[in-house]
Amino acid sequence: MSIVDNKKAFFDYFIEDRYEAGLELEGWEVKAIRAGRVHIKEAYVRVIRSQVFLVGATITPLPSASTHITPDPTRSRRCLLHRNEINKLIGKVKERGYTLAPINLHWKGSNVKLEIGLAKGKKDHDKRAAIKDREGQRDAQNAMKKSRKEVA
Repeated sequence: MSIVDNKKAFFDYFIEDRYEAGLELEGWEVKAIRAGRVHIKEAYVRVIRSQVFLVGATITPLPSASTHITPDPTRSRRCLLHRNEINKLIGKVKERGYTLAPINLHWKGSNVKLEIGLAKGKKDHDKRAAIKDREGQRDAQNAMKKSRKEVA
């Protein structure tokens, strides 16, 4: 079950490969995620000292769940991946100019999982083409709706 999607990642990048990672969270963060108080639109994934971190994701704390601590809503959270997956990601990011982008946050059982995409940046003309295709599809669907109403 999806919690939050990062639609901007698909607009800004070509997603070539996907990885599912666990997240190292604190208790108040899990409660806030269950309440839907999470944003990953401005977030990104970085490799720091051969570990993968989710940076810039905002989890707004619940006032009732975080009374005894001072939570940091934008702290870096470690992603839990297998060592061979981390090594593969490090090699791709360094070698070919790829980047890592968070795609979505979802539940798998009672655990919060992050889907990470190995992505290559789009150029401006690619983004314009994507907008043009999306508008063309929208116009085609509107035309189909109109023709259905006329027939009925």
